[in-house]
Amino acid sequence: MKIKILSTNKKLFEGEAESITLPGEEGEFQVLENHASLFSLLGRGEIIIGKNKRIPISSGIIEVLDNKILVLC
Repeated sequence: MKIKILSTNKKLFEGEAESITLPGEEGEFQVLENHASLFSLLGRGEIIIGKNKRIPISSGIIEVLDNKILVLC
């Protein structure tokens, strides 16, 4: 999947990964390849890309569409 994570000031991550785990407002959730289209609010927590990359956030939104993930935080 192609993942792009942007903050108001800079690009936090851009690249490929097999999975991404996010802090949803209702709890943590994971997106894998071929996931259904999705738009969701994110809460305070940590975005985990693959097994090693971690990015702390305070809030944001995510869009998943055709194996492309865009996170604005």
